[in-house]
Amino acid sequence: MLFPKLSLILNILVLIPVCLGVLLKANWVEESFGIETPARGILLSIYLAILIFSAVLLFKFDPKMVMALLSVQIVYKLLSPIMVGTITNPVIISNIFIAVFHSYSVWKIVLSQKSAL
Repeated sequence: MLFPKLSLILNILVLIPVCLGVLLKANWVEESFGIETPARGILLSIYLAILIFSAVLLFKFDPKMVMALLSVQIVYKLLSPIMVGTITNPVIISNIFIAVFHSYSVWKIVLSQKSAL
């Protein structure tokens, strides 16, 4: 289960600086996420939830729970350029790359679950 664990580590490595940047109002945050609004606060809460679940699942690994978390991320990350209307935003670009990585991890989980049957 190397790749699913790497996906959880990727979530943690990406979300710690992103969440800290939003919380501390770093200069790059407004350019990437827009001005401070309730919507940005809601996005931060979603990111914190993903960060927390990624950390918990890294240490208490459950393939089905990991697959659920990564699948939700894949869907929202691939929907984001459609909803935003661009692929040039740095958040959208990173979302697409992370979605591809997570897709491979989900595929590996599915394969392992099939072989366990």
